[in-house]
Amino acid sequence: MGKTAVLMLCLIAGDRTPVPVPADHFTLSWTHSIEKVEWREEYRVTAAGLILERSWVKGSGVGMEPAPDAKLINGWWVGHPRLPPLPDLTLAASHHVGDYMLCARDRCSPVRDWLGQPAAGPELGPVRLVACPPRD
Repeated sequence: MGKTAVLMLCLIAGDRTPVPVPADHFTLSWTHSIEKVEWREEYRVTAAGLILERSWVKGSGVGMEPAPDAKLINGWWVGHPRLPPLPDLTLAASHHVGDYMLCARDRCSPVRDWLGQPAAGPELGPVRLVACPPRD
């Protein structure tokens, strides 16, 4: 029997070295730039890519409809989107909203913090989230 490869999340900003996030599950949250409501997505990291397992949205509006199976739970529309695995997920930078929050294991921090970038630093540009093998 072969050993199953363990994967984790890596963040890639521009041409910088990928930054590992030691987790195979993570939650990403942000505030919608127009509707100003919070959106959360829970992902699992697999060899096939990033799998969106659950989404939460505090409301609906421009480009943010809840999943078709979503149920209203404590003010959140909670659903289980049926999407194929994503090879990567690109987070667009916008000065209209704050940073994306990334929660993995016992840490929730802005993506900028995970990348080791100061809050007052230059714009990051797009950040890619990908599955990667753990470093030795």
